Amino acid sequence: MKITVIGRKVNLRDNFKKLVERKLDKFDRIFDEDAEVTVTVTVERNRQTVEITVRQRGMLLRAEETAPEMNDALDHVISALGRQIRRNKTRLEKARKMDPGPLLPDDYYEEPDEELDVVRTKRFAVQVMTPEEAILQMNLLDHEFFLFKTESGEINLVYKRKGGGYGLLIPEEE
Repeated sequence: MKITVIGRKVNLRDNFKKLVERKLDKFDRIFDEDAEVTVTVTVERNRQTVEITVRQRGMLLRAEETAPEMNDALDHVISALGRQIRRNKTRLEKARKMDPGPLLPDDYYEEPDEELDVVRTKRFAVQVMTPEEAILQMNLLDHEFFLFKTESGEINLVYKRKGGGYGLLIPEEE
């Protein structure tokens, strides 16, 4: 793994960087040498946030934790990363056997009470993957939905259903 440690609003000491590398060593058997790990530490007043992002062969794994002490935040985020890895290892196997069910839940068409303002725009590369791989990626990022491209070049979307399970949206031209 290639580990990069970044400090925002803080100068990180070498002993903290070594501690990060030592704690991430336990994931060496899970990730390839090509895996890129970015650890970002942000300090704001009495809050210290540690975010870890792992990129490997198109997959992205992310965890973030905040604590009063930097070392505590690091311990919590390492634990969260381990839980995500363990949880999603079995979910991918289950997702291969799962029927996606109806495409949209019944309450999908409810009218919102508030104005619809776009408050954030995000751009990202759409990766080619199977629905099962997209579900795994969505779970690794702890998101409610995930956009991906099929081998035939179609854009699809997987999402978590309120009643459990997953949905798959496949757009059709009119």
